[in-house]
This record gives sequence, structure tokens and C-alpha cells, in this order.
Amino acid sequence: MATAEHEVTLITRTGCHLCQDAEATLRRLAGELGFGYRELDVDADPARRAEYSDRVPVILVDGKEHGYWRVEEPRLRAALAR
Repeated sequence: MATAEHEVTLITRTGCHLCQDAEATLRRLAGELGFGYRELDVDADPARRAEYSDRVPVILVDGKEHGYWRVEEPRLRAALAR
């Protein structure tokens, strides 16, 4: 089971429909599994924009890129269970 020991970050962009889908999935999973997550705007930081701009939404787990464009739920569950 996922624990609060993991740091999950969603890198998003305003007006991005895939970002909205990812946020809804993370919110649902966070409620079910009991983890927290934060959202960061890719366009708020030039370095972040340079790194992730063409791949948003991007999901980070413990500061490492876990995936982008879509939340792969089984893979995310497995990562959070470690």
C-alpha cells in the first residue's frame, strides 16, 4: 500500500486537458491510498519549462520522472507500494 513516505508531484500547464485528467486520477488515488501530492506549473519556472514543456503532464515520484502524458495507474500503484 502507498504511504505518505513518497513525494508525488504533478507538473501541469493551464488549459491542458491531459493535465486535468492526470490531476483527477491523482486526486482519486490519493484519497484511496492516502498519499499527498503537489502540482507545479511548468510555465512558472524557465528551467522547468525547458525540461518538461513538451511532455506535460509529468508525474514525478520522489523527485524522479515516473511518466508523462497519462497516469499509468498500475505502474504508479507499484511505485508507491515500494
